[in-house]
Amino acid sequence: MQKALEQMNVQLHKVLSDITGVSGMKIMRAIVGGERSPIALSAMREAGVKKSEAEIVKALSGNYREEHLFTLKQALELYDNLQDKIRECDQKIEEYLWTFESKADPADQGRGKNGGRRKNQPHFDLEGHLYRITGVDLTLIAGISAQTGQVVLSECGYDLSGFPTEGHFSSWLGLCPNNRITGGKVKCRRSRRSQNRVATALRIAAQSLHHSQSALGAFYRRMNARLGPAKAITATARKLACLIYRMLRYGMEYVDAGQQEYERRYREQQLKSLKTRAAAFGYALVHTETGVVS
Repeated sequence: MQKALEQMNVQLHKVLSDITGVSGMKIMRAIVGGERSPIALSAMREAGVKKSEAEIVKALSGNYREEHLFTLKQALELYDNLQDKIRECDQKIEEYLWTFESKADPADQGRGKNGGRRKNQPHFDLEGHLYRITGVDLTLIAGISAQTGQVVLSECGYDLSGFPTEGHFSSWLGLCPNNRITGGKVKCRRSRRSQNRVATALRIAAQSLHHSQSALGAFYRRMNARLGPAKAITATARKLACLIYRMLRYGMEYVDAGQQEYERRYREQQLKSLKTRAAAFGYALVHTETGVVS
């Protein structure tokens, strides 16, 4: 679709972040339907579009050639056909999910529903199904979406008793240091490469925490400043894996402490470490108005 628009010099992708969104689809369907006025087409945009009307009008002032319009029409029909196939696939997935036994409290069956459907989400209440099957709400963990939870359950199931500890689980995912020891010395700690779909999903979830105001977001930013983005993603993904393990294995419910609480605990941990180190050298820390000095 974008190629056909560009060949007509219609720069829709420069004024819309996603041409397959609500505004983009309205405009493209109107073009295929015979509308050529840039002003009329720009009026079809949704209220959330950031670009001004003048910018959109300029982007829609193209050369609507017949062969490119035909290509755009076929691309739209193919897109609609694929969307119908995705809906059929989602329907089959939902039918299969109903075959699992419910572990959730019957009085709490409504939990997990996140309101209206957003783009690229399943055409059914996946979050509610995951809560019903597992008895825990994995989406309470910052960065974990219903799709990520679905990947975990499809790859590992809801019974993680096969892994004795969360360390075994994170090791199976390839999210822990792979200590290579030669002659009693550790030569390399780099985590091993893994094609595990759960590990990939958790890495993506960890990366999404960059601007999160949660405790996990604060942990990711601290690791990023200390170790760099690659190792920070791996460390945060491992923490997410451990939280998922505890919830699925022991039924624990995750409660986010928040960024401020995480930073407060980290500061207390640092002060305790400083006091221990100072005591080892025969010194003591004292509080002042500007901070802590020895």
